[in-house]
This record gives sequence, C-alpha cells and structure tokens, in this order.
Amino acid sequence: MIKIARTKAEKHFAAAEKREHSFVVEREKAAGIVRKKTAKLKALRLLKEAEDLQA
Repeated sequence: MIKIARTKAEKHFAAAEKREHSFVVEREKAAGIVRKKTAKLKALRLLKEAEDLQA
C-alpha cells in the first residue's frame, strides 16, 4: 500500500515539476523578448539624440 501511495505521489510531483519548468521557460522567453525590445528602443533613442546633437 505504501508503494502505491509513494508511486502516485512521485508521479504527481514529477508532473508539478514539469509544469513549473514549462512556466520558467515561458517566463524566460518573455523576458528575452522584453530585453530585445528595450535594447532596440535604447538604440533608436541614442541614434535620435546623436542626430539632434548634429543638427
């Protein structure tokens, strides 16, 4: 009986770990998109500032 409960608990734990890992991967993907967007906006801002200084 203990073996069955342990196996069931291990399966439940493994499923929870898989969901958590999936969530972490998605969160990192979203963070990467935000970092890329921020870097692009910063580059555009610096370019505009440089153009304004030359004008």
